[in-house]
Amino acid sequence: MRDIDLSALCGIARLAGQAILDVARSDFAVAEKEDRTPVTAADTASSGIILAGLAQAFPGLPVVCEETEAAPHAARRTWKRFFLVDPLDGTKEFIRRTDEYCVLIALIEKGSPVYGVVYAPATDTLFCGGPGIPSVRRVAGGPAEPIRAVPPAPGEALCVMASRSHPDPGLAAYLRRFPAVRQTSRGSALKLAALAAGACHLYPRLGPTMEWDIAAGHALLLGAGGELTALDGSPFLYNNPGLRNGPFVARSFPGATIDGVSVLDA
Repeated sequence: MRDIDLSALCGIARLAGQAILDVARSDFAVAEKEDRTPVTAADTASSGIILAGLAQAFPGLPVVCEETEAAPHAARRTWKRFFLVDPLDGTKEFIRRTDEYCVLIALIEKGSPVYGVVYAPATDTLFCGGPGIPSVRRVAGGPAEPIRAVPPAPGEALCVMASRSHPDPGLAAYLRRFPAVRQTSRGSALKLAALAAGACHLYPRLGPTMEWDIAAGHALLLGAGGELTALDGSPFLYNNPGLRNGPFVARSFPGATIDGVSVLDA
């Protein structure tokens, strides 16, 4: 990590965020990709800025980006380190003109996230951190404020985060194991940022996601003292053949139980 300019990653995310805001102020069009997900000029503008910025600041370091074709797994499997990028996570929220979208840049080493940047352009809020690098939040370019994942206090209802645009059909059944639950929702990887910042306790994701959706927030959560694993408690790794994630449970506390109740489906 000593050879990685972490401040440069944050600067690149901010530049991409400005391009997104420029599109947000316009009467932008919405197109559809081959996988039937929406895409706008903001996605492509942000992608171009990030890819150019990473190539200049970190020449030779590979990148997997949502908006470009990934290298075949036969090549990727030889990579020890690479960037995993979502230029605009929460495109549906962006199209609805909410503020719940963000830029995501993660550094992956040997399948694990070691640093993540989550930047919300609409509120000019930047989160960054990773395992061994305490996570912080900067608002409007202000000073770095340490953030910490916080488990529920004794007797406090478990605050569970859910996706705003991608509801999990099995979530209600999963939550029945807990005696008291308070549910909230948020768009994009800002769910993981909220978990890292102590605003909620648990984010179970039972449906599929793509690796670029989760990696930066995963790193941020680790830097804030939280944990994210597969449903069986195994490590949640990246650079898989299809770049698709299985179900996971992100939490503000280490371990597999809270108040004696398992959060895992081992």
